Amino acid sequence: MRPRTLRTVLAALTASLAAAGCLTAAGPATAQGRHPAANACSPSVSLTGFSDALDKTTYDGTYVGNLSALAPGRRGSVAALSDRSSLFRLDARTLEPRGVIPLADENGAALDAEGLVTDRDGTHLVSSETEPSVRRYSRTGELLGRLPVPDDLRTAPDGRARVNGSLEGLTLLPGGRTLLASMEYPLAGDPADLVRFQTWQRTRHGDFRLGARYTYRTDPGLGVSEVTATPDGRLLVLERGFTAGVGNTVRLHLADRPGGRGGEALRKRLLADLADCPSLGATAEQPQPNPLLDNFEGMAVTGRSGGRLEVLIVSDDNQNDVQTTRFLRLRVRA
Repeated sequence: MRPRTLRTVLAALTASLAAAGCLTAAGPATAQGRHPAANACSPSVSLTGFSDALDKTTYDGTYVGNLSALAPGRRGSVAALSDRSSLFRLDARTLEPRGVIPLADENGAALDAEGLVTDRDGTHLVSSETEPSVRRYSRTGELLGRLPVPDDLRTAPDGRARVNGSLEGLTLLPGGRTLLASMEYPLAGDPADLVRFQTWQRTRHGDFRLGARYTYRTDPGLGVSEVTATPDGRLLVLERGFTAGVGNTVRLHLADRPGGRGGEALRKRLLADLADCPSLGATAEQPQPNPLLDNFEGMAVTGRSGGRLEVLIVSDDNQNDVQTTRFLRLRVRA
């Protein structure tokens, strides 16, 4: 499928999806928004809608897809990171792109960008799983520096991380003093279900030094595709896997608040298996346990409503015709 222009797709899809009750980015006036329990995925999570409006579109000459991370932005915006080194600014309500900037490493090369934090000064912290690395960028995309990464977390043969399986998630804990990154898969020599969460502590000068490390046990066969802090400092953890001919498994867990000196295993509680969500008319171009499912990688807490967290999730379509750039809006009782 060729990328379509943004203007064409929004004109066509906004009306049709809104009429079907699927495009909830326009606000809570839809049936799902008024009665989230009617679209329950579990006792803790309800689906308030989804949108495919940005699938296979372009903006300002840049493909809008390959989205691997989300972060709340300023003035009613959401930042969306492409793993092909593009950082989009989206309208938080409509999800329409309002800007895009390219990112690059110290040599001007593209990143395999996977994790994103918008810091309190408007700069961006971006993790790449190439080396891996965590870099800081200005609001306009200039490289400002990079954080230290422990040697054993580096990609083999320099470290113990598998290729395409290192720093996948990135989040800033409440208060802004602790940055946390999640590995996607175990290090060489670790148990098959154990992944590492690395932290950095902000110094009084505003930079970050290495902090404590934690372990987290995934469900069998799954990796961690995203981690996002809740307002009380606990972690929403998105676990994901894929089986050819079957499709994706995507589960949302709530994990402990990281604290202390590290070394501890963070406990978790299942909030929802997204296969149990209502499909709301979604379709899939490949086999899926639920046609709503896709390769979900990015997640952000965007607000609160009625005592629940508003959570936005996005899928990485890998610029592939059988995958979709899809946004989900969830309400989560954490």
